[in-house]
Amino acid sequence: MAKTIIATPNAPAAIGTYSQAVRVGDTVYMSGQIGLDPQTMQMVDGIDAQIVRVFENLQAVAEAAGGSLANVVKLNVFLTDLGNFARVNETMAKYFSEPYPARAAVGVKELPRGALVEADAVMFIG
Repeated sequence: MAKTIIATPNAPAAIGTYSQAVRVGDTVYMSGQIGLDPQTMQMVDGIDAQIVRVFENLQAVAEAAGGSLANVVKLNVFLTDLGNFARVNETMAKYFSEPYPARAAVGVKELPRGALVEADAVMFIG
């Protein structure tokens, strides 16, 4: 099965050796997004702004792939402080509706560019 690379200027450009997303058949694998503003490539300030930016970036990639966050079946969230988990839940509820995707939330020591949160996703477009 062929793979298609997904790219959009509405999400941050890759800062390493990866693609924003890769589509194989009806499945789209979205790379991790941090709180980078896609226009300036600068990190937004504060945990709340970073969480919003992460979901905005994922949404932009999902739309570039021909879907939406409603098509996400699996979400992985990485936090440098698990004390911010409730904030992720609050913001996530603004971007996703039931039935929610499967999800993992993991505490990590650090993230690229000093980010406080990162999320990646798997989306099914059937």
